[in-house]
Amino acid sequence: MRPADRSESYPVTASHVALRSSRVVDVRTDTVVMPDGGTATRDVVVHPGAVGIIALDDRDRVLLVQQYRHAVRHLLWEPPAGLLDEVGEDPLAAAQRELYEEAHQQAARWDVLLDAFTSPGLTDEAVRVYLARDVRDAERPRHDGVDEERDMPVAWFDLEEAVAAALCGDMHNPMAIMGVLAAHYGRQHNWDTLRPADAPWPQMSDWPGSRAANG
Repeated sequence: MRPADRSESYPVTASHVALRSSRVVDVRTDTVVMPDGGTATRDVVVHPGAVGIIALDDRDRVLLVQQYRHAVRHLLWEPPAGLLDEVGEDPLAAAQRELYEEAHQQAARWDVLLDAFTSPGLTDEAVRVYLARDVRDAERPRHDGVDEERDMPVAWFDLEEAVAAALCGDMHNPMAIMGVLAAHYGRQHNWDTLRPADAPWPQMSDWPGSRAANG
């Protein structure tokens, strides 16, 4: 039998925002009723969600960008990705924008590769990873990134080598690991695991991020 998660919400008797960052995340503290009737306090990092892109070329190479992540003090190889903090923006449109802005690429073929909660014991962040194929250089002028995204290295890696890097501990970004493993599995199964690019995504957050939500 195939496992399947289901939506469930334990009663919350009290809730308050412990931190408003006015950037991306807020921190909310909830008092939650457990099945035995007792209560527990849970801190939740409230997150607008994100999209990532596993872009494959006709040589089965995957495109990754190298980005500094201050929280872990590492330069990580990651797929192009971005927050869903533009109010009303479709996630596929966000993915297409991020592929252009971070890698100066565009793709003619898009499918859903996987959906995930990145760290459900800590945050409500939900991510969708797309598979992009028929990839080519973007026709628009190159986007000028800021902060960590300025002059990010961009490279194509053999998909098999990317999988090996994930499994041997050389690559740590969760969307990169999930994405290359899912792409490798999907390719082995003639891409029967893919879903349409507009497939329903009920786990997608409708919260626009701290800056938009809190002014």
